Amino acid sequence: MANVTDLQTKYSKLAQEYSKLRAQNQVLKKAVVDEQANSLSLKEQLKQRDQSLRKQEQEMDSLSFRNQQLAKRVELLQEELAVSEAKGKKGKSKGDSPPQHGLETQSVFDEDLQKKIEENERLHIQFYEADEKHRRQEAELKTRLQELEKDSEQHQAVVNGLTTKYMESIERLQSDKARLEVKAQTLEREAKECRMRTEECQQQLRRCQSELNRQVKQSSSVIQEKVPFNDTKFGDYNSLNVPPHNRRHQLKARDVAGQALGFIQDLVAALLNFHSYTEQRVHIYPLDSSIETISPLNQKFSQYLHENAAYVRPLEDSFLQLHQSITEDTVTVLETVVKLKTFADHFSSYTHFLQKILPYQLKSLEEECEAPLCTAALTAKNQELQSDMRRVTSVFEKLQNYINILALPSVRQDAVPQSSTSAVFTQLAACLHSLNDAIKEMSKHYNQKASLEQELPTVTQKLSTTSECLLGSLGSLTSSTGKIATFFSNNLDFFTSSGYSPRGSTVALNPLQAESMLANKKKAAAYIHAIKKPRPQSVPYREALSNRRILNSSTESREGLTQQVQQSQEKIARLEQEKEHWLLEAQLGKVRLEKENQRIADLEAQLAAALGGSPNLQASAASTLAQSHEEAEKEQKAAGKETTLCTSLVGMLCTTPTVEHVGDEESREQLIKTHYMARVGELTTQLQISDSKAVHFHSECRALAKRLAIAEKSREALSEEVRVANQNITRLQDELTTTKRSYEDQLSMMSDHLCSMNETLSKQKEEIDTLKLGSKLSHPVSRINKSKISLTAEEWEMPKRTKDARAALKTLAPFGIRTP
Repeated sequence: MANVTDLQTKYSKLAQEYSKLRAQNQVLKKAVVDEQANSLSLKEQLKQRDQSLRKQEQEMDSLSFRNQQLAKRVELLQEELAVSEAKGKKGKSKGDSPPQHGLETQSVFDEDLQKKIEENERLHIQFYEADEKHRRQEAELKTRLQELEKDSEQHQAVVNGLTTKYMESIERLQSDKARLEVKAQTLEREAKECRMRTEECQQQLRRCQSELNRQVKQSSSVIQEKVPFNDTKFGDYNSLNVPPHNRRHQLKARDVAGQALGFIQDLVAALLNFHSYTEQRVHIYPLDSSIETISPLNQKFSQYLHENAAYVRPLEDSFLQLHQSITEDTVTVLETVVKLKTFADHFSSYTHFLQKILPYQLKSLEEECEAPLCTAALTAKNQELQSDMRRVTSVFEKLQNYINILALPSVRQDAVPQSSTSAVFTQLAACLHSLNDAIKEMSKHYNQKASLEQELPTVTQKLSTTSECLLGSLGSLTSSTGKIATFFSNNLDFFTSSGYSPRGSTVALNPLQAESMLANKKKAAAYIHAIKKPRPQSVPYREALSNRRILNSSTESREGLTQQVQQSQEKIARLEQEKEHWLLEAQLGKVRLEKENQRIADLEAQLAAALGGSPNLQASAASTLAQSHEEAEKEQKAAGKETTLCTSLVGMLCTTPTVEHVGDEESREQLIKTHYMARVGELTTQLQISDSKAVHFHSECRALAKRLAIAEKSREALSEEVRVANQNITRLQDELTTTKRSYEDQLSMMSDHLCSMNETLSKQKEEIDTLKLGSKLSHPVSRINKSKISLTAEEWEMPKRTKDARAALKTLAPFGIRTP
């Protein structure tokens, strides 16, 4: 059913998107029609301009013809004038005076000629201006016509593209519809099967409930008949009231611990990345360590940050041990969870690490502010980051205090009252939320700082990459702390509830009761598995009291033995140290012995050589040798009473001065130096191997992170495409349904009207046949009353409309619409 509702919502979204696209298509069609109308109007204007141009050309032709006529007339008049002037000259020579009439005629002709010349000049100017204006208008209209034709072609291409896209979408939606119908049918069958199985399960549940109610009533009656062990005289004996083992509580505790372990692992990975990328940034900004030496403060800060794994990794390991210690066969309360103390100790060491690096972080940000290219905005962001780091460190200190308080009951009984435990858990949940808020603020401020650093002219690609990685680690740190805070708030009721408590008492469970509970659980399991075996006898009350005393005494003796074992272990460690010391002394004595033997051999050789010379010399040499031995022994005895303190590169040593004192010191120092140099070489090799592995793992992690980011982006793009496609499907389906319904309604109306028209035509045809038959008998056909067989224009057009509707329905046949 959920899939069907999802499909309905997808179809509705697709219908909305299709209606939007359809409205846009209508707007585009309207724009195309308007542009076509504008193009037609411009074409009409162009035709009118052409007609006016042709008229002006005809007028120009007529004016040029008239001008030619006037020019010929002027020439004739000039010839006549020349002839008249010649005649006038001849008349003057004869002494005759020219007639007055000829002069007047000449003046009239001159005025007429001058007017015609001015008119001709004016007409030439008007014709030239009109021709230029016409050419400009024609060029403008041609340019506009070309632009409109291009716009029309573009709109037509858009319309064609949308049409093909809609047809493809409709075809795809048809195939999706068929597939979804098949899927809906399968889901309906599965729903029917699920309903049948649900009914069977409900019947079984009712039977089980009835059986369980019967068993509960029987057990309640048995419990009411029994009285819990409650000694009113000696309250110490009430510790034998052991609560029953709560398997559901254990499973819930195991599940909660597993979820918390996953969150702790994410937090540890985020903290490791954050400290590692911070160390890389210290080596890059504000001074690049590959180019110039960074400040001593940053060197110390980088050294501390390089040790972050030694403080962060134990958090995951200790919590993993805590998770492994919680099983179905254990009792999980604050008094019995011993591994929680280990986790609290490691968390305290990490908090001390944060306190240690906090001053260096603040000083490093101050150095960045003192850089020459640091702007005021960047300085403000650095100050905000300083306050954020102080806040994060203070929140970690609060978390350390609360976790240490929760770990106290496992170390010392009655350290924290049970009434205060709920308040501690509540404050711990609030502190986790404040940690998430503080890291969010630090991530936001660091993001703003990184964007400001990108605007600096001296920013490098290495710094940009490190800043991006640091922002990614802050984002994962924010996500992990948010998940931890939400998880702790959701399970706060489970943490504050008491899963175990002795019968008839509200005090917390102690480890002794937990051991008794587990022993009773094992006995009950063994009894159930071996139900046919004879039941063991119950323990009498007095014997139980004596066993209690024996148990207390054995507990005290066990504590004494534990102290003795600890003292013995300390003594063994001290003896091991002494053993190493005496082994070293033995090696030194061996070296001394070898040197002494060598010296004795040399003396004996000298003695033998001297004895080979003469007997007197041998006797004197022997006496001198004996005297030298006696003197050496005396010197050793005298010197044995005094001790000297020798210092060297290795350390300080109290030695007894002898004859070969200097040589022994040098040989001893050489041996120790050789041993430690070999050990340093081994450690250097291991460190290089670890560094190479770390670099390799770091590069692999970066590559995997990039691949993950690319996969996330592709997944988001594909999900967006799927969402858009689903919306288009829904919109097109709704539009198709609406069109189908409208066509069916129109078709049904036209079918009804067509039936009525067919009946009318059949009646009129019968009347025509009757009238024709009557006209053959008496009257001509021309007298038939034509009003009876006349049809309206709408009735004659109706078959044509019906034909058009049927043709339209044939085009919709592929989409599932059938003609009735």
